[in-house]
Amino acid sequence: MKTLAHSGDTAGILARLERIQPDLRPRWGRMSAHQMVCHVNDCFRMAIDGRPVRSVTGPGQRTLLKWIALYAPMRWPVGIRTMPEVDPERKGTPPVGFAEDVAEMKVLFDRFIGEPNKLEGVMHPIFGWMSSAAWLRWGYLHTDHHLRQFGL
Repeated sequence: MKTLAHSGDTAGILARLERIQPDLRPRWGRMSAHQMVCHVNDCFRMAIDGRPVRSVTGPGQRTLLKWIALYAPMRWPVGIRTMPEVDPERKGTPPVGFAEDVAEMKVLFDRFIGEPNKLEGVMHPIFGWMSSAAWLRWGYLHTDHHLRQFGL
């Protein structure tokens, strides 16, 4: 099971992050590559800096959906709209400078994996309270999902 808790999985994601280019076309979805970078940044901020995102969790999301999303051996489905607070076309951070936003992504990524104990008990807007292990699994899956969106 891949997770940002494993150095090999982290290195693989970092190598793929290095290949992001502003002109990449998405295989699915509406986001540009630059918007995807801003979205991923906002999601890391949500976990490590407490970026406000409204909770839409319930008993089913905190249990069954969370288990399926984090531990079932399948890729995340495409075409699901993200939360408005992390959507760069809505209330999320809009793209400004591509190089700067990518550099920030790497800083946020390092912070996310650098102190996993700070993730312990942080609330996810859909999955509810999560352990640091669950957050590191989510971080891998979420970043992988969006890198695959752009063929990376």
